[in-house]
Amino acid sequence: MTKEKKQIKAELRTVLGRKVKKIRKEGLLPATVYGRNFEPISVQFKAMELERFFDEVGESGLVELLLDTQKIPVLFRNPQYSPIEGSLIHIDCYKVNLKEKITATVPIEFIGESQAVKEGNNLVEVTNEVEVEALPADLPESITVDITALETVEDMITVGDIKLGEKVEMVTQLEQVIVKVEKPRVEEEAPVEEAPVEVPATEQKGEEEKKEE
Repeated sequence: MTKEKKQIKAELRTVLGRKVKKIRKEGLLPATVYGRNFEPISVQFKAMELERFFDEVGESGLVELLLDTQKIPVLFRNPQYSPIEGSLIHIDCYKVNLKEKITATVPIEFIGESQAVKEGNNLVEVTNEVEVEALPADLPESITVDITALETVEDMITVGDIKLGEKVEMVTQLEQVIVKVEKPRVEEEAPVEEAPVEVPATEQKGEEEKKEE
């Protein structure tokens, strides 16, 4: 089945450097289109539209960038966020060659329920993404991992357990643990400090006299 082509419009950007703060206030988001043997282009998106779009496709979803009369195949890279508001403030658009394989980071989505976790044990997510290699159009936007297989304590799922299509090759080491089950940690009780024993003044005086002798 052919993937639905995802498209988003961009405009050429003439505002550069520190002056981009001005376009952000106008609801626009600065970006750069770059790639091998490709002269970088400064562009801008409608900020709200781009944020919703990026949430959907992530960094492994192939996108057709509509720029004037051009249709540029890109992958989003290096999203930058405001440390105060948490909103997207800049993103790169990496122009790809549709006939050349590339490496991309793909997020993992966990589904199902683990019997071991139902019994009160802890689910430990070691990593939530893996690296794969494929033609841009064959890159998965996400990889699903079913944690139902985790039935007992110390069960784990590794990268080697992931089944990929014939057109996608795993780059991350196969022995890398993705998720596992551990027993709940028992918190050690802090030792109770005993209150100091008060020595009567007469006894203290007696001890001091013995030392003097």
